Amino acid sequence: MRVISYNLRKNRASGELVALAESYSPNILCLQECNTVDLPAEVGHLHLADSTHRNRLGLAIYYNRDRFTAIKTQTFALKKSLHDRVAAPAHERLIATRLIDNVAQRELVVASFHAAPLTALNSLRRNQIRTAHEELSILGPGLPTLMVGDYNYPIFQGKLGTKVNQSGYDLTLSDTRTYTRYKFFRGHFDLATSMGLTIANVETLPQGTSDHMPILVTASYPDDQITQADAAHHLRNPARDESVSVEGVDFTI
Repeated sequence: MRVISYNLRKNRASGELVALAESYSPNILCLQECNTVDLPAEVGHLHLADSTHRNRLGLAIYYNRDRFTAIKTQTFALKKSLHDRVAAPAHERLIATRLIDNVAQRELVVASFHAAPLTALNSLRRNQIRTAHEELSILGPGLPTLMVGDYNYPIFQGKLGTKVNQSGYDLTLSDTRTYTRYKFFRGHFDLATSMGLTIANVETLPQGTSDHMPILVTASYPDDQITQADAAHHLRNPARDESVSVEGVDFTI
């Protein structure tokens, strides 16, 4: 299973989506900061499950209808930061889709997440992450779950990893940093948290017009091997390095 997550930077990178889908053949595409009013129903071979509705710049999930059948998509409001209340309201910071994997004949939950900006405290973002995981457990009790997106958590990721592990999830960083816009705030902003899945690789893809780089997550079920298509694609396009550990954060400040 191949999942791309991409923060489009106020929808500026929306024109890259078809090329991403064609180049990397994801089964699922999770977006942040997309213009939900003008989202196409299809991006290449991917179909729109749904998007948030209360934010103009919101979240969306696309999926391959040959591989998956969507059962239910739900959006969630999480604890708001001062930025959300005053500067740029963001009512929904999580969207999730419960799917049937037609190949593996099992269900799972995939979510797109966008945490509060750096003006908020890490404690608030941890609250949002914890609440998001709790909501996903209600949407798909006991199901394999993958939540990807812009976590806005470039430092002290060791503590975040510990907190995430305590809730039954694993935190995985990509092979290289995903955000380089500011000299003093560069690092892994775009992350993956998962439960009941084996994360084989998280690769940072080349930068486009967004200040974030897309990440490509390759995952499988613990009792399965990576699908032949996923494995073949990874061999043709190997990552530069394996996913780094939470403690080994590549961050500059």
